[in-house]
Amino acid sequence: MSSHDLNVGSVLPPLDLTRRGFIVTSLVSGFAASAGAANTQTAIQTSTEGLTAGEVKIPAAGGQMPAYRAAPAGQHNLPVVLVIQEIFGVHEHIKDVCRRLAKASYLAIAPELFARQGDPSAYQDIPSLIRELVSQVPDAQVMQDLDATVAWAASQGGNTSRLGITGFCWGGRITWLYAAHNPGVKAGVAWYGRLQGESSALQPHHPIDVVDRLHAPVLGLYGGQDTGIPLESVAAMQTALASGSPAAQASRFVVYQDAPHAFHADYRSSYRKQAAEDGWKQCLAWFDAHLN
Repeated sequence: MSSHDLNVGSVLPPLDLTRRGFIVTSLVSGFAASAGAANTQTAIQTSTEGLTAGEVKIPAAGGQMPAYRAAPAGQHNLPVVLVIQEIFGVHEHIKDVCRRLAKASYLAIAPELFARQGDPSAYQDIPSLIRELVSQVPDAQVMQDLDATVAWAASQGGNTSRLGITGFCWGGRITWLYAAHNPGVKAGVAWYGRLQGESSALQPHHPIDVVDRLHAPVLGLYGGQDTGIPLESVAAMQTALASGSPAAQASRFVVYQDAPHAFHADYRSSYRKQAAEDGWKQCLAWFDAHLN
């Protein structure tokens, strides 16, 4: 399917979310069991000192969506960064990413985007989690819930005219899609998110299909040893971006040749310290250039 055959507005029509309430009403503590035993020796723990940080509830169609928010205490008019979860939900790693961004003077918010379908912390293995929960989440629902998150950020004094988004794995793919969905996004950073795939009713298009609709440049941080996202997929995306929108043409990739998938996940065996630390520097530099 060519990107020129797609109209994002018609491909993702609004869903009637008022009929689907929230199954999950609060965030989990700790790390996701399905991700495997957490390595507490490498897992980064960012302090809340100097921050306003913790769980919040975001008004959305059909109820209240749980989310994690972190920001420098007492500061207002901050640029806003949406933090999009892995398949494991908003667990401790994603919360810590929010705190890291807050230490860099951003209002960071991670909404639990699976809350309408189920609790990712209830799963013990990845295949079941993907089959029974993650694959049941419509892209259109995610876009609407992120729109609600942006509206909440604005109501809390965040400066949504300086709006960024970053996401990991499942959230990396969503980062590309939301940069095509919301004209207000100024920059995105996608960590090893899927770029191509088969279309379905719930996932009608993928990042490579929307390059002519990107409103903001996206920095892609990918691993050269990622068996799920081969370098051929990255190359195809780079080719597509070159003939996409002006924002698409301003997007770029950094590929860490020796890194696997999830190289930033410091609590997992996939963690690669050098790639993760450089990727984080690249991420902050990208946001600094586009949001400040």
